[in-house]
Amino acid sequence: MFRKVLFVLVLASAVGSFIYFSPFFEGQTEQPSFEDRLPKADFLGRCYLLDLARETTGMLFYNKIPFRDFFTQEFILSQGKNYGLNLQKPLYFFANEDGNWGVLVEVADSSKITPGIQRLKKILHLSDTLIYEQKTYKYEKESGYLTYDKNWIFLYKGNQFAQELKQILFAKKGGIAPCWKNFLAEKQFKNEKLVIYSNWRKLQEQGIEKAIFAHNSDSSSFSLLTYIKNSKPWNVHTKKEGISLTSKESTSKFMSIHLDINDLRNDREDLIYKYLIKLGRRISFPTVEFFNAWTGDLSFKQGGTSIVKEEYVTSEMDDEFNIVEVKRTKDVLVPSFSLLFSVNKQGPYFISQLMRKGILRKDQNYYRFLTSPQLSMYQKDGNILFYSGAKVPAMEVNSYNHGLWTENGTKLGFYIDSLGANELFGTIHIPIDRIIRRNKFF
Repeated sequence: MFRKVLFVLVLASAVGSFIYFSPFFEGQTEQPSFEDRLPKADFLGRCYLLDLARETTGMLFYNKIPFRDFFTQEFILSQGKNYGLNLQKPLYFFANEDGNWGVLVEVADSSKITPGIQRLKKILHLSDTLIYEQKTYKYEKESGYLTYDKNWIFLYKGNQFAQELKQILFAKKGGIAPCWKNFLAEKQFKNEKLVIYSNWRKLQEQGIEKAIFAHNSDSSSFSLLTYIKNSKPWNVHTKKEGISLTSKESTSKFMSIHLDINDLRNDREDLIYKYLIKLGRRISFPTVEFFNAWTGDLSFKQGGTSIVKEEYVTSEMDDEFNIVEVKRTKDVLVPSFSLLFSVNKQGPYFISQLMRKGILRKDQNYYRFLTSPQLSMYQKDGNILFYSGAKVPAMEVNSYNHGLWTENGTKLGFYIDSLGANELFGTIHIPIDRIIRRNKFF
């Protein structure tokens, strides 16, 4: 009898202990890390905001940007402290092909966020709502959302907010999305303060495993350092040097590349080759004939004007007062345009195919590419040059693979810094002054 009573007492104690301590054990469940909550996306980004502000302060003050004091490291740090944000840690952002994007920032003191939101409500019309029982502030006009917890604050613009919030709220420990895991383990640009990463589906369809961009700046421009990794070795390689046009201050569009394309020419299944073939079909361009003839040097220049002699017919009276037609010439300003490329013995056949398809046509003693101005043709030493104006443009031998593109006055510079087995390193230079004057990029 005593044993039965003792057994009941022990069992009751065990059950009571389990009921009493179970909430404690449940509370000890490991919480997901900040990175575990990050939603997967086509484009991912990491930004050390304070370090970025320090790097760009000189540029802002040099160009006398209005309100530049609001972009200093000191001001941003003070605002972060005032509103409970931990800006010592990186903030993460993401974007998708459809234009939706979001930012996730670590929180140091969530009690300071509410006063900040109240101030924001005085500027923007924010409505309150509940999504997954999470209080959310919505800005209807721009499809914007803001919500926070004790460890994070989430800002979002787009039409998939509930889906992204679900990933953040119900993330599990160690459940970081594979795309973020790959990005955060990436060694390229690891120490840069602003980095964008993508293994977007459409890039992979073109054989690109991943693309990474990092920020760099000085007083006159900022640059995007570029890294692209192909899924297979490239079938193109940089040449030591080649023939090129020379660029001038008036040049608005320019390109100069020197590539060894023997492997590309011989691999008809290469994704780059197939893509260029597909692109050429839009205007019936003889891409196959081009690759058979081209030896890897290509240079293009546009910008400024050239003077050409244009012949015209006028009606005049002769000495006997008869109306006769007289041919005369006049100087005409035309857009400056030059195209230079190197060819092998297949070059003449390629030119004949351009003419057969109507892409290149004869115009008296000149040529025209579709809607181009009248062009002269110059051939020498395996190079073909088309140019407007009366003078053959200056040429040089160099090793640069670069380009320039001007859009509404903004000049962007493109450079291939190196091309490895399946890796490409490049740089995109973007000038600051034009953007500042116009308050927009394009």
